[in-house]
Amino acid sequence: QEVAIEEVKSEITGKVWKIESEIGARLEAEDTIMIIESMKMEIPVMAQVAGILKEINIKEGDDVSEGQVIAVLEV
Repeated sequence: QEVAIEEVKSEITGKVWKIESEIGARLEAEDTIMIIESMKMEIPVMAQVAGILKEINIKEGDDVSEGQVIAVLEV
C-alpha cells in the first residue's frame, strides 16, 4: 500500500510560539498543529487534511519563514 504525505508549510514568517500536537497523533482537517507568533499575533497552523503527524521539523522558539515545511502528515 502506497503512503501519501502532505507537507505542512508556514504561511507566514514568525516564531514558533507553541506546538499543540505530537508526532504520531491522528489529526483531522483543521486540527491545530502549532501556533506561530508574528507581529504580536498568534496564528494557528492547521492540518489541511486528516492524517497522522509524522514529522515536526521545528521546535518551540524557532524562527520560521513563509513557505518553510514545518511538519509532515501521512494521509
